Amino acid sequence: MTLKARISEDMKSALKAGEKSRLGALRLLLSAMKQIEVDQRIELDDAAVVTIIEKMLKQRKDSIAQFETAKRTDLADAEKFEVEVLSAYMPQALSSEALAAMVSAAFTESGATSPADMGKVMAILKPRVAGRADMGELSKLVKARLSTA
Repeated sequence: MTLKARISEDMKSALKAGEKSRLGALRLLLSAMKQIEVDQRIELDDAAVVTIIEKMLKQRKDSIAQFETAKRTDLADAEKFEVEVLSAYMPQALSSEALAAMVSAAFTESGATSPADMGKVMAILKPRVAGRADMGELSKLVKARLSTA
């Protein structure tokens, strides 16, 4: 079953179970997916769906930070719930050891030796870790390794 079909089935079960908050989060996700399909005239695969979910998670996390700064815990809690719902559809995160091994392999593959080679390393890593690692953390890890190389 594709990720898109799984999300659709989960939305139907949330509707039948009367889970309004979960239903709302899933409808937002399906709406974002449909919008991209219509705009670009494509059929989304699992990788594209994961990219959409990553974007939505980042938006939710930014909102949570702003709501907590403004002392709006009610709105922050609603966003946290949506993060939980969306996170369920993300692939399993890579362990720090596995991520370090992938970075080492990318360094060997690209022959990177200076900070100017960061783009080469990231170009190799990005498709391999899509949805399974925070790109900001990965970037910091690569920068740190390049500055010591």
